[in-house]
Amino acid sequence: MKLLLDTTYFLPAIGISVKNLPKDAPIKLIQEGHKIFINNITIFELSAKGAKYVAAGKLPAERVIRGIRAIAYNETIEIIDMHESTTLLTALKLRKILDDFIDCLILSSAINQCDALITEDKNMHEIEEDKTYREIVTIRKPEFKIQKLTEIF
Repeated sequence: MKLLLDTTYFLPAIGISVKNLPKDAPIKLIQEGHKIFINNITIFELSAKGAKYVAAGKLPAERVIRGIRAIAYNETIEIIDMHESTTLLTALKLRKILDDFIDCLILSSAINQCDALITEDKNMHEIEEDKTYREIVTIRKPEFKIQKLTEIF
């Protein structure tokens, strides 16, 4: 299955642990035969979060850089450009129902390129019943799902 993973699942790669999530989730999903995707905005989010930890003295810069490079150059992870036309158009439509445009880009990438978005973000899960969201998904990919990691393992 083609899965777009939210940024949270890649935080351990830059040295930031996430409570109640396995640190090797992307690796396990790949081992199970899933194709992993991210939007390039995820690289930015990881860099921003890493910079915050580096500035606070909680992480060495080298750790953040090494993790981001490992993700960016991993041949088993496909990176979707945020400026790709259908991704950007769908993200602009999603902005009517999601306040965070980064989330709009991530969700749009998933809708247009994948079978599911894997996220723990409650705002993303809550929009599944929204009329605008349902219209977008019905047109783009009716079988698309937003799932939590526990639903896919």
